[in-house]
Amino acid sequence: MYIGSTFGLLISHDDGCTLRWVCEDNLGYAGTWDPKYAIATDGAIFATTFSGLEISRDGGCSFAMATADLPKRARGRIADKWIDAIDLGPTGDVWVGTAISGAPNEVYVSHDNGVSFAPVGLESPRIFWKSVRVAPDNLARVYAAGYEVAPPTAHLEVTSDLGRTWTASPLTGVAVGATPIVLVAAIDPRDPDTLFLISVGANRGGDQLYRSRDGGRTFALVLDSAGPIGDVVAQGADVYVVTLRQSGAAKIAGPAFHSRDGGATFGPLDGAPPLACLGAAPDGALLGCAASSIVRMQRGGAWTPIWRLGELAGPLACPAGTPEHDRCNAAEIAALSTSQPACPAEPTFAPTPPSKGCDAGGEPGFAVVVVLLVVLYARSRQLG
Repeated sequence: MYIGSTFGLLISHDDGCTLRWVCEDNLGYAGTWDPKYAIATDGAIFATTFSGLEISRDGGCSFAMATADLPKRARGRIADKWIDAIDLGPTGDVWVGTAISGAPNEVYVSHDNGVSFAPVGLESPRIFWKSVRVAPDNLARVYAAGYEVAPPTAHLEVTSDLGRTWTASPLTGVAVGATPIVLVAAIDPRDPDTLFLISVGANRGGDQLYRSRDGGRTFALVLDSAGPIGDVVAQGADVYVVTLRQSGAAKIAGPAFHSRDGGATFGPLDGAPPLACLGAAPDGALLGCAASSIVRMQRGGAWTPIWRLGELAGPLACPAGTPEHDRCNAAEIAALSTSQPACPAEPTFAPTPPSKGCDAGGEPGFAVVVVLLVVLYARSRQLG
């Protein structure tokens, strides 16, 4: 289990009983940036930053910037670029999009687990690529969304041949906000033509959720949100949506919604606490970020905490000489490690070498820390 937080990355190898901390300094960023993460089936951890794509192949003990060894102007170099979009295909392809001011932006793909990248023909001096999604059951179907400032324009590009050719969606039926950002939030795991699109700020400052059933040619509005829309989890007939509330400069947990008809209509997610994130395990189990805990939806719809703030087991155990061991100061998170539940022995993580061609609250006495990002599991699905 991999959980993004406002203070780094949390990793569990025992189903959430023991969570260990990977600090920001090890991850290669600082300040208020929140990376987007993706986890490969061999355990490789991908983290987007404003200066490149950071990759760990030793379970989080150390990270290195992808393609940093290439010359500055090399065609496949993504180092030193703002990586703002990432997704993994069903067979492990790594897709990223850039969003750099004052320079052309592009979408890139890696077919060797992040060792090398190639542009896919979407270079633009004006478009900022904000999201990229690969169909879970079709590695050749990919959606890339972006926007440009002048004139304000939203963009959605679609490929059905692994990026060799792209078709621009007219975004028929989609309203946009003052800054026309659209994000591909989810794709139906059974049908690559069914996708969900968030239009940021389109509802008088709140977000709107749209569904397309024809591969992005037309869209229908399916959910108006008073605030930002966070995560969308599509599981066939069941679709789940987490929304957030704006509290000053912060976004905090809000109401969650559930559709039982494939995303055509939504109602409240019964029994759910306010959630700031939502993710799904490979077996379909739902996990979410509540105010000060990680919760799991049990059979029957009950939500049960599996981890609480104050139960952090300390930094990730790494050998001396690695950034995690040498740079991550346990004293920084001492207030989050006040207790630890009885857990079975943690499994030993054994990373696999990269292939060459082959996914608020707090305890008394310390500042409030809110887990905001997505609960992630390593992708285990392979194409048959």
